[in-house]
Amino acid sequence: MSHAQYPDLFGRVVLVTGGAGGIGEAHVRAFAENGAKVAFLDIQDEPGAALAAELRAAGAHVTFMHCDLLDLDALARAIEEVRQKLGPIFALLNNAAVDKRQVFDTISADDFEWMMNVNLRHVVFATQKVIPHMREIGSGSIVNTSSVAWMRGLVDLQLYSTAKAAIVGFTNSLAREVGPYRIRANAIAPGLVLTPRQHQLWAERGGERQLLDLQCLPDAIAPADIANTALFLCSNAGRAITKQCITINAGSL
Repeated sequence: MSHAQYPDLFGRVVLVTGGAGGIGEAHVRAFAENGAKVAFLDIQDEPGAALAAELRAAGAHVTFMHCDLLDLDALARAIEEVRQKLGPIFALLNNAAVDKRQVFDTISADDFEWMMNVNLRHVVFATQKVIPHMREIGSGSIVNTSSVAWMRGLVDLQLYSTAKAAIVGFTNSLAREVGPYRIRANAIAPGLVLTPRQHQLWAERGGERQLLDLQCLPDAIAPADIANTALFLCSNAGRAITKQCITINAGSL
């Protein structure tokens, strides 16, 4: 699938968390194809380095940085390194997350803390560190990844759903806070996006076809579909859009 082209994104500094695979990889590819200076963070060193090398060989300006988002000091250092190497960040895509299934009766306090940290906490603090960059530039765009999980009420996803619902609340409040500086804050709530991880998960459960049958549209949602929406939200075409959660679920129930 080709990505939409927005000339105003050329040369913009874009940071993607969790960019080594899945939807994050699609974000990296999409913004790189638009001529942005893309930095992405991940703990997956081999696929991250391979992706960066592939895109650089094609002429893109892409930088991979190892970063454990559970370590907020490391996250702050990575953001500062991006600034020093590429310049102030114009667009932040808070993508990294883990949709771990958990049986509710067995959830512990440690499970709760880990799930909030890996799905929510870094979103808040990456944003906090990047806002000064955007205020310096005079504009910016933040795209947070939510999920339809909290809307649909899915079994064994109580903690994940809690974090993803909280991201929408955070986004709404943030948009009000930073709007006067022409900084936009939006969320994207994907439905079933057939990343390699989701293919494996739902193939094992035998439910991939069943989930697709719930959609109005017959085609599977691709990671590039999410990335195309992020491109729009970060471009001048989305200049008047903020405090929104855009659901991309092919009309699923």
